[in-house]
Amino acid sequence: MKREPYHPISCDFHSELELLAMRGTACEIVYLDEKDQTRTITDQIADLYTRRKEEFLLLRNGLTIRLDRLVSVNGMALKNYC
Repeated sequence: MKREPYHPISCDFHSELELLAMRGTACEIVYLDEKDQTRTITDQIADLYTRRKEEFLLLRNGLTIRLDRLVSVNGMALKNYC
């Protein structure tokens, strides 16, 4: 499967993610998996990081999600921030 180019998310949405991580808030995260299927998971954001000019979040359970694959976090839709 070909990897799609990364599309940076808005700074405002990124700031919201940082606050959730800092507070240790349990989050309902809706994202698109590698097959473009919508997935939902509830967990805490352990870290936000950049690798090869792409941004990711790491959940406490070890799952890593590229930020442009997010649909929403705790009801905050990414599309409303772009």
